[in-house]
Amino acid sequence: MNSTDLAYRKTAVEGASGFGLLISLFDTLAGNLRRAAAAQRSNDLETRCNEANHAVLVIGYLQNCLTRSAGGELTRQLSRFYSRLRRKLIEAQANQSAETFEEEMAEVLRIREHWQKVEQRNAASEPDLTNAAAMQPGGYAIKQTERRVGGWSV
Repeated sequence: MNSTDLAYRKTAVEGASGFGLLISLFDTLAGNLRRAAAAQRSNDLETRCNEANHAVLVIGYLQNCLTRSAGGELTRQLSRFYSRLRRKLIEAQANQSAETFEEEMAEVLRIREHWQKVEQRNAASEPDLTNAAAMQPGGYAIKQTERRVGGWSV
């Protein structure tokens, strides 16, 4: 990663919401998988291993965050997804399969897209604090509802 990429990521993370940070981790994961596939295609095994190893670290971080959450169906689904993803990365390394890295990258990007939709809905449902008419005496309450995105409950 060059210094421009690092500066961009740092700036993006500093102002990010919780969903924004999650999306950033999925971007990192997808980038690792893309670079691992490219390294496999160019027979650069050291880079492939470094990228795959970093992807496994990101997956571990995401899965560790789940263990501290309240649980529920989404937690179980994500835990299964992360476990399967980790297995597929090990399989891709063992079989030296750029295609498997790319298939898993597509899955990561699919889930990332769902998180992005949730973030957009969340941002759209937040009250406009610059509009005095939006404020009621005593503040406001955000109505919490379960959201379904692509079969995933959020």
